[in-house]
Amino acid sequence: MSVTSEATTVWNGSLAEGSGNVTFDSSHIGTFGIDWKARSEGSSSTTTPEELIAAAHASCFSMAFSHALTQHGTPPESIRCSAAVTFVPGTGITGSHLNVEATVPGLSAEDFDRISAEAKAGCPVSAALAGIEITLEATLA
Repeated sequence: MSVTSEATTVWNGSLAEGSGNVTFDSSHIGTFGIDWKARSEGSSSTTTPEELIAAAHASCFSMAFSHALTQHGTPPESIRCSAAVTFVPGTGITGSHLNVEATVPGLSAEDFDRISAEAKAGCPVSAALAGIEITLEATLA
């Protein structure tokens, strides 16, 4: 069974002066403003495509890592993952850095490193982002 997720963006005006809203149609969690200034200069009040990709990457990696750890026989107590997606105006998205800390009883540091690297490679969002550099910083708590 496949699942399709949907979002809609409405944009008004030119790239530099315009703005828009992105709405999460599938989950109905809300509508969020977007604009070029936030994307090219950063913002603490307006989202960007890169922030949305970062959310997708962090959540997908966490699920893939949890699954891989469980298959290894060492299910995690907790995983905290953040993703930082970099955008360079005129170039595009250049990378995604995953920073993960997990509490996994009974797991060696060597197995933790191996399984986290395998989860990064096997994460469907990582596969979708194959055209950019993906880095991983993983800490066993």
